[in-house]
Amino acid sequence: MGLFSKILDKLGIGGASAAPAAGATPVDAPATSGNPVAVNIAPADSSTTSVAQPRAVPVVDVVAQLEKKAAAHPEKLNWRTSIVDLLKLLDIDSSLTARKELATELGCPANLMADSAQMNMWLHKAVLARVAANGGNVPADLLD
Repeated sequence: MGLFSKILDKLGIGGASAAPAAGATPVDAPATSGNPVAVNIAPADSSTTSVAQPRAVPVVDVVAQLEKKAAAHPEKLNWRTSIVDLLKLLDIDSSLTARKELATELGCPANLMADSAQMNMWLHKAVLARVAANGGNVPADLLD
């Protein structure tokens, strides 16, 4: 389980794989050769022709959860701007090593990885954006 999956788990968001990782190719996307990928969607039992209906992704009020956790936390944590505080609030390792691992997992540009302050700012935005993409209700002002 990657660090981002742990974040989703702590927030009660069950779609850890709902948003593809940076650079991932969806199954129905054209292959790099320009030929479409064939996907066989025939039912296993040809006598049954039921079609799976799409399920609604439940939306999780991330701000309410984090504010509640912050109110109960012994430290005053500013999770809205600090990736370290956000990780602490979720009881996840916030060390530089863990943040570098998370940044690598989320596809942080190499030039930002060399400067921890820049990496932290990028990482905070990336985590909130990915949480939103996976069903978290994150306000637009936190995604800018």
